[in-house]
Amino acid sequence: MRLIILFGGASFEHEISIVSAITLKAKLSDVDLSFVFCDVDHKFYLIENAKMKAVTFSKGEHKKMPELSISHRGFTQKTMFSSVEHSGTVLNLIHGADGEDGTISALLDFFSIKYIGPRVDASVFSYDKRYTKWLCDAKNIKCLKHQIISSNEHYHINIPYPLIVKPTRLGSSIGVSIVKEESELDYALDVAFEYDSNVLLEPFMQGVKEYNLAGFMSKGEIYFSTIEEPQKNEFLDFEKKYMDFSRSKKVLKADIDDTLEAKLKNTFTKIYKNMFEGALIRCDFFVLNGEVFLNEINPIPGSMANYLFDDFKLSLEILSSSLPTTKRVKVNYDYIHSITQAKGK
Repeated sequence: MRLIILFGGASFEHEISIVSAITLKAKLSDVDLSFVFCDVDHKFYLIENAKMKAVTFSKGEHKKMPELSISHRGFTQKTMFSSVEHSGTVLNLIHGADGEDGTISALLDFFSIKYIGPRVDASVFSYDKRYTKWLCDAKNIKCLKHQIISSNEHYHINIPYPLIVKPTRLGSSIGVSIVKEESELDYALDVAFEYDSNVLLEPFMQGVKEYNLAGFMSKGEIYFSTIEEPQKNEFLDFEKKYMDFSRSKKVLKADIDDTLEAKLKNTFTKIYKNMFEGALIRCDFFVLNGEVFLNEINPIPGSMANYLFDDFKLSLEILSSSLPTTKRVKVNYDYIHSITQAKGK
């Protein structure tokens, strides 16, 4: 297995993507890896494995490394007299915009590049929390009641306090606030609107149980990770999630019964099938009174949720052996030929 780790991107989660890539370098030390960095100007750079350190990017040292162009089936490095092709299975590790909104997926599909990651339609429904709610409705999956408000509209809040405020198109708990009373609302909205023009409001569920489950499909079979019960205070804030992206130590399995485990896996399967093929995703669930509610879908989880799998390397090998391919239309110009012949030209 040869993997090209694609990371960076022009998003608020740019630095988190760098942390994820560095973590996978250590986790997959015995895998044939290349690292391609996408900077905020959408230039691609081939990063030396030995230079995969945070300071390489914070000091701009990546700009001294070979710049790449993207082309049919891979990346190309131009040299003085020729060019070098860098091909392999791309692992899309760009968090947030570019990576999770469908931009990179469309680009890779356009150039027929084999990749691990969500396809365009899956990105659309998981990147924007509004559309995730629609997906839940379509697939008969329970989720918390919610309200969407826009920065350019007057609004009346109909979610009871305490409530949680989230930008609709951002992860890693960036811009997220818990609002316990009305006096705290305006500030929380100001923070969220700094990152997005639309904001999601949900009731803040106290005493709710939370579980994380990752997985993927290969050759029609779903492969599940360990189910984790994350340890947290009120909610997993940005600093805790930032540290979470560098995790590589295997987690302990949540202490749950077989009935709840089956419910979580069944819900995950409903979410994944006919939508996320080709991707390794993590779903975060709430459980209240024995009922499972989807909190959010992570189409490119931090460090690919490696810490949830017994054998992460093997998981990637299994997934990469059964990736969707873009079907190409064959054009033979029969229609144009028939018109030409009819006109005698």
